[in-house]
Amino acid sequence: MTRLPHTDGGTFITDGGMETTLIFRDGLELPEFASFVLLDDPAGTEALLSYYEPYLEIARERGVAILLDAPTWRASRDWGRRLGYSPEALADVNRRAVALLESLRESTGGEPEIVISGCIGPRGDAYRADATMTAEEAERYHSEQAETLAGTSADLVSALTLTYANEAVGIARAVGRTGLPVAISFTVETDGRLPSGQTLGEAIEQVDAETGRAVAYFMVNCAHPSHLSPALEAAPWVDRVRGLRANASTKSHAELDEAEELDEGDPAELASAYRELRTRLPNLNVVGGCCGTDHRHVDAISAVFTR
Repeated sequence: MTRLPHTDGGTFITDGGMETTLIFRDGLELPEFASFVLLDDPAGTEALLSYYEPYLEIARERGVAILLDAPTWRASRDWGRRLGYSPEALADVNRRAVALLESLRESTGGEPEIVISGCIGPRGDAYRADATMTAEEAERYHSEQAETLAGTSADLVSALTLTYANEAVGIARAVGRTGLPVAISFTVETDGRLPSGQTLGEAIEQVDAETGRAVAYFMVNCAHPSHLSPALEAAPWVDRVRGLRANASTKSHAELDEAEELDEGDPAELASAYRELRTRLPNLNVVGGCCGTDHRHVDAISAVFTR
């Protein structure tokens, strides 16, 4: 049985900024920032396999488990429609995305241990809470992808870059009905608040209250550690945060949206920022990167948690 981060105290690394790596370092085109489109082309599939390989090597060398997200962050109904995918084609590409990771897991023979996450992204913009839904609407919208992922070999579902609590509640309920564990990851602005204006603590407490603590654990992604720091306080909700996938850049979301070049930051400085947060996040055991990061950043971060 696969170990999961919320049932084991060991370190789990993740990959880095998939889309920014594929676009800025590998020179690939990802319409609507959607990496799942690469699965429709043999060369694209090979590019995804090549992307994952350095992270597997880091996990082997560090002796830790690795949690890999399927490239399905944009593979929900509205985004699929924009890209010309029928509901049937979208379900198929979600299944093939998880199958790709299953093929990697089989090929490694258990070294490193791979946890497969079916990834769900926000219905709207990942930097703004501009087209919000009620929790009920979010549950209906995300049920389609959640049910598809539940029919694969995914070990859990991770919902990344969420900007407001109601969507997180809806996703947690939709995934919960399938029987799979679900991790919820919010993004925060430079002041530590969600793009909706809600504090991180308030968002986590709302999701727990409205789902009966159905979420396995919470994360923060697509923000620099210095942006998360103002949100942390001595409160019970902090113990629910197990994951951090930070941006390399200290820039705000608005600044990143306008940037024409990738801000890779400094891997050593990013790792140092993770080290400073360890004492404030006692249950932090899922660590990796987001926009602007690659295997160099994740290797530096992983060293902080394995020394």
